[in-house]
Amino acid sequence: MAADVPTLVEQAREGRPRAVARLISLVEGASPQLREVMAALAPLCGNAYVVGLTGSPGVGKSTSTSALVGAYRRAGKRVGILAVDPSSPFSGGALLGDRVRMGEHASDPGVYIRSMATRGHLGGLAWAAPQAIRVLDAAGCDVVLVETVGVGQSEVEIAAQADTSVVLLAPGMGDGIQAAKAGILEIGDVYVVNKADRDGADATVRELNHMLGLGEARSPGDWRPPIVRTVAARGEGVDEVVEALEKHRAWMEERGVLAERRSRRAAHEIETIAVTALRERMGELRGGQRLDALAERVVGGSLDPYAAADELVAGVAGAAEGGQG
Repeated sequence: MAADVPTLVEQAREGRPRAVARLISLVEGASPQLREVMAALAPLCGNAYVVGLTGSPGVGKSTSTSALVGAYRRAGKRVGILAVDPSSPFSGGALLGDRVRMGEHASDPGVYIRSMATRGHLGGLAWAAPQAIRVLDAAGCDVVLVETVGVGQSEVEIAAQADTSVVLLAPGMGDGIQAAKAGILEIGDVYVVNKADRDGADATVRELNHMLGLGEARSPGDWRPPIVRTVAARGEGVDEVVEALEKHRAWMEERGVLAERRSRRAAHEIETIAVTALRERMGELRGGQRLDALAERVVGGSLDPYAAADELVAGVAGAAEGGQG
């Protein structure tokens, strides 16, 4: 049964969680009504501040996210949470561990929590995350927290989705070396050393400071990522993290960086949708036989892969023109 998209959008704007859930389900399921949903949401988006939280497994991402939610709620802000879980190998669904850990906020009408499955998508984010962020934005969330799967080096994709990226580390886990390997020194806007009451916290902060100093040279006025110590399980240092996030947001707005990041994010989203559509059309060409035939010619040596690609692109363009005509 087709959803009544205008009514769902109106109810989502009123803060009704079931309407928000239904819209995100339409997004995740790649519903035929997805275009209608996105068209209805477009004029309502652009107000939420999107914060990405990333880091290796065990650093306390979920606990830190929960503590941040508490701080933002005390400030009277509506908060949306996208907790991207590993996909179940059996059902493809999310493991929902984050919803269990954030249970204290589950009954708060000013908080919306959604666990999303990665469904095998690399980069720590579900493929539908950009559209789900739009739903939460349009539903009136002041802040959207996106917590990614702790999968290591591919987590840098969070930088493409967030206004501000928070990288969490913890002492005694070899995170410093992992940080250098994963390239997260290039994406972090704010660094949080959680579990700072443990031995080795000072060494972790020193090592992180050292590696940030080895990074590319900064001009006067450039943003230098702060390092904040927290014990998220006790709420210690959380207000300082919020303060660092607000400073970064103000810095970006003052220099036009925020608008630039959002434009880049939209460009990436458009490109992903376009590439997906092109792949579908390639598969549809003569039932997929065009690609197989070209592959056989490349293997046989009668055609090089670049010329084959040109033929395939020409075929896709021809099919598109035929469909329009």
